[in-house]
This record gives sequence, structure tokens and C-alpha cells, in this order.
Amino acid sequence: MFRQKSLPHIITPRCRLALLEPHQAEIMAQFRNANRLHLRQWEPTRSDQFFTAAYWEIQLRIALKHFRTGNSVCLVITDPAETEVMGVCNYTNIVRGTMMSCQLGYALASRHQGQGIMYEALQASLDYIFEEVGLHRVMANYLPRNQRSGDLLARLGFKIEGHAEKFMQINGRWEDHVLTSRINPNEC
Repeated sequence: MFRQKSLPHIITPRCRLALLEPHQAEIMAQFRNANRLHLRQWEPTRSDQFFTAAYWEIQLRIALKHFRTGNSVCLVITDPAETEVMGVCNYTNIVRGTMMSCQLGYALASRHQGQGIMYEALQASLDYIFEEVGLHRVMANYLPRNQRSGDLLARLGFKIEGHAEKFMQINGRWEDHVLTSRINPNEC
């Protein structure tokens, strides 16, 4: 089994990306509460518990465990002082062996939309995933009605691979998704 050596701490000009520690659960709960309505249209239905610090303390412990066992890299995007969660970019379902791939999911606070923050964060985190984690392929899917997400992925070098009918349940409805991926640019 592959195990990560040290926790990532990625610094970009306007943000930091890291796995939050359980004692930082409150700022994650604040992010989720502040963006509850904004993210509802793009995410699964969430229970009330999802928006509590107690829930996030547990989730952050699980994220650390999954990172240490090589199953995921769930990065939280914060301001440089690490006092505000700006968004998340989660690299999950890491498969080794012949696939060497993962699934990318991301979300950004409504107040940071349109500023290039997610592009900056994903560009830096993809470098980490390809160079440090050593994956070959990152897959990301988006709702056909979310053109902003499609444009972001295209700018990052993701290629459309197909369309999946009723692929994932979003806000209580089965939704179609556009399937994309990006191959490690450092491989021959």
C-alpha cells in the first residue's frame, strides 16, 4: 500500500492549500454555512449535521487518515493567514496499479467567484498530484449547465471524454454530467 510521507502545504500567490487539522473544524463549518445556498445546486443533498463543527472535526480526521493511507488528498483552500476557508479541491478514489488515477471535486465560496482563485488552486494542486503523488490521470465531471466549471477545466487542460446520463445525484435529482480528464503532462 502506498503511503504519503508528509502532509501537503501548497502556497500560491493568494492562497494556501492543505489538509485542515481537526481543531480547525470551525472555519470549515463557517465556509459550509456561508455557502449553503450557493453550493446547493452543484452538490448532493446535505443533512443539517453537515454544517456543524462537530461533523467537520470528524471529517477532517477521516481526511487525514485517508491521506496517510494514500486513498485521497482533500485539500482546503484558505487565505494566506489560514483564517478563512475559500474553497476545497478534493482528489478522491485514488487508484494505484495499472490505473494510477483519481477523481477531482471542488467548490469555491461565492464571494471568491470570478477572481481566478480556483484556477490558481487547481493548477498548484494538480502539480502536486502529478509530481508528488505520482498519478497518471485526474478525472473531473461537471453538470452540462455549469459552463463556468467546464471552462475552468478546459483552461486547466482537461479534455472532454464523454457524457454520462443521470450520473450523480445532485440536490436530490439524478443529473447528467460531462466527463473529463487530464493526463500527467510530465509523462512520456
